[in-house]
Amino acid sequence: MWKSGTLLLLSLLWVSAELQQETEPRRLPPPGKLDFGYVPAGVYETLAHYEPGPIGILFHLVHAFLHAVQPNAFPHDLIVKLAKDKFGAIQTEYQKPENIVLTLQAIYYEIGFLICAAVGLLFTILMPVVGLFFCMCRCCDNCGGEMHQRQRKNADCRRGLLGTLLFSTSLVITIGVLCAYAANQNLSSQVKNIRRLVNSNMRDLHTFANDTPMQIDYLISQYATAKNKVIYDLDNIGPLLGGRIHVRLDKEVHPALNQVLNMAGVKIQRAIKAMRETKEALENVSVSLVVLQEGAGKLHFNLSQVRNSINRTLDDPGCHDEESDATTAQLCRSIRQSLSQLQISANFTRLPDVNPQLEKMKNVMKTDLSSVVHRGFSSLNDTPHMVIEQTRSVVNSVQNLVDSIGKNISSFSKAFPVQTCLSNFTIFISHAHAKIEDYYPEIDKIDFYRWIGCIALCCMVVLVLAFNYLGLLCGTLGYDKHASPTTRGCISNTGGTLLMAGVGFSFIFSWMLMGLLTAIFLAGGNMEKLLCEPFHTKELFKVVDTPYLINPEWKNFIPGYMYNDSELELTSESLYSTCKQNKGIYSALRLDKVFNISSFLNTTVFTKDVVRQLESFRINLRGIILLEAEGKQNLRDFSEAGLSEINYADYLDEVNKGVTVVDVLSFAKELESQTDLMPRGPLQTALKGHVATLQRIHRQQIAPMEQAMSALNQSMRFLERTASDLPNKVTDVLEAIEAAQHLISQNATLLINQETKRYSATIIGYFNQYIEWVKTSLALEVAPCKPFSNILDTAQIMTCSFLVDSMNTFWMGLGCSTLFLLPSIILAVKLAKYYRRMDTEDVYDDVETIPMKNMEIGNNGYHSESPQGIPNPMMTSVPTYDTVNRFPRASAPPRHIDW
Repeated sequence: MWKSGTLLLLSLLWVSAELQQETEPRRLPPPGKLDFGYVPAGVYETLAHYEPGPIGILFHLVHAFLHAVQPNAFPHDLIVKLAKDKFGAIQTEYQKPENIVLTLQAIYYEIGFLICAAVGLLFTILMPVVGLFFCMCRCCDNCGGEMHQRQRKNADCRRGLLGTLLFSTSLVITIGVLCAYAANQNLSSQVKNIRRLVNSNMRDLHTFANDTPMQIDYLISQYATAKNKVIYDLDNIGPLLGGRIHVRLDKEVHPALNQVLNMAGVKIQRAIKAMRETKEALENVSVSLVVLQEGAGKLHFNLSQVRNSINRTLDDPGCHDEESDATTAQLCRSIRQSLSQLQISANFTRLPDVNPQLEKMKNVMKTDLSSVVHRGFSSLNDTPHMVIEQTRSVVNSVQNLVDSIGKNISSFSKAFPVQTCLSNFTIFISHAHAKIEDYYPEIDKIDFYRWIGCIALCCMVVLVLAFNYLGLLCGTLGYDKHASPTTRGCISNTGGTLLMAGVGFSFIFSWMLMGLLTAIFLAGGNMEKLLCEPFHTKELFKVVDTPYLINPEWKNFIPGYMYNDSELELTSESLYSTCKQNKGIYSALRLDKVFNISSFLNTTVFTKDVVRQLESFRINLRGIILLEAEGKQNLRDFSEAGLSEINYADYLDEVNKGVTVVDVLSFAKELESQTDLMPRGPLQTALKGHVATLQRIHRQQIAPMEQAMSALNQSMRFLERTASDLPNKVTDVLEAIEAAQHLISQNATLLINQETKRYSATIIGYFNQYIEWVKTSLALEVAPCKPFSNILDTAQIMTCSFLVDSMNTFWMGLGCSTLFLLPSIILAVKLAKYYRRMDTEDVYDDVETIPMKNMEIGNNGYHSESPQGIPNPMMTSVPTYDTVNRFPRASAPPRHIDW
């Protein structure tokens, strides 16, 4: 009944079907992360942890003592062999070698306990026997029973030492009794906590039963999160799938388009700028060439006039007259010789114009290349709209499929009698709790009797302690050092009598205490070493999980009993550890191997249906044209603009020559400096006028021509660079565009299939996320089985922490006190002689300086008369004592050497 009920309870975790058979493993791109929230969970209130408090120190001492008594490791193999044999063969066939070996192994493991038990048993047997003989011995005036005390010089020291030792021994016994009493009280107080622990465990079981349906409903409801995300992606298939296709095409096409749009860079503006700059460069060349050709003619004419004027001026008599200064004549000759440099250097008339190339470039610029490319990109960017139009029917089919999956899950969840199962489980918990409640009065009664019994055992020792303390108190307070043993006071005598009473009760109670404590020691010590300690180290679980131990046909007992599948790796240790971590009962009981209901809720079927629908997409991208024919012809015209036909070398040669052979401005400055060296006169004035003319020519004609030459130089070098690379670049661009166009028109099917699979994987990924979330939730959050491990921990706390530790502390404290009763007996007997009033005492002479051999006293120390009846004059001062009559049992006094 319990087995079937447990299986029915666990069947509520139907969602495990979604986790049985997953899709074939493949690497998928991670879809968008879905937020399923947190599974609602109740709070378990049981804290299965026990902190003993200050008494824990005593518990640790007991554990240390038990480890010293029994340091051997847990006998796993021995217990397994004994459990498999059920102790039968050892009892019936104990003479077999293997059984003898097992017996010796058990004895070896228990040797520490056996030695301690033997000591306790020996104590139990010998103590009453020794007490009987001690009593008989004292009745015969032996063993301290003689009421005569021999006087010694160190009697006070011996009495103080014996009193101190007895007091110390009594303190040790008192500490032991207090430990035993504390353990007894701790057990009684912890018994009262049993009800609280049991009630909290039962409430946790109710929480487990009440929260599980709510958690399962939450798992089912969160399918809507995945469903809504799938529907959202299907509704936006254009920007998602179409956008992905567009991005892939863009990755393949853009390198070619970039070469078209980026003649010198990577952007379309740069390409258009290159075309514009080429046109502007050609225009600059044309304008500069016209300027230079016209300016060269005018400059040639003006320079010729200046040169002739200077020659005429140098024909002045001031340069050739015999009376003229020799320096002036030399300056005139120098100026005349330099006039040959004052002429044009470059010949621009021989350079052809660039009007044909400029006309072709103007025709290219009439068509806007950016608009042509923009049209190509517009057709490429229209991919999302095409995807929407071509996948409309498939999207509707997938949406209907997603809705049907949700309906199937809801209908399937209703097929299980979850509520009925949980109601039965709750009723079972309530009945079990009620039965436990019925045992509480009996437990309280048993604990009360146990408490009374332990108090009675403590009172036995306390009675002895009371006699010891009272005897010490009376003996100490009533002792008079001036009183002789026969004249001691009543209080002192009472102290000695109390000590002897304590001795008597020690003999009466100690053997009974030791017998009981030995039995408790054997039971508590073995429970600690064979039950509690192995539970903490999990050795106990290994014994329970031993294959074929409980049932010879079952490898693992739990799955064999519950699922009839003993090969399933489900052990008590794994079950306890999983529940200890507050994981779900689904993972704890390995339900994924048992509840295989994937035939109905098989996620692979769902995802295959979705994949089949998505794979039916037929997207045709043949209508996408990246670059129109007009744009291609435009590029060809641009590359064939005739730039390569220009003779750049001639242009650059003429430009590098300069406008004139000599720098006119420098020539004018030199002429002016030479003129300043001439004497003032008409010659100097005329030459200075020519200097001003040259400066005006340079400013008005040569400087503009130099600017035109600089512009022509820059434009020609730019055209030379463009012309060298332009044909190859345009050819590469056109070839790349053709390859990209072929990719879109002919080879786009593979790309579309890849992106469709990625999109399908994204859709499936939402289902996988839901499944993984359900799997994780089932393993960690749904129906966490912490209450079941708490039940076991609570039983361990009650048994080991409450009962065994308290019981072991009790026997350790009381046993220590019982053992110390032995020195207490010896010390009390010896000390009582110093407190009790004696019947006889030793008598000594007052004159201690008289040697014994000169005294006429018997060598036995007693006073006697002279043998001849003649008084001894030396003994006349010594009083006469009739010791024979007064103290018939007086013994001989000590010799001087003993004083």
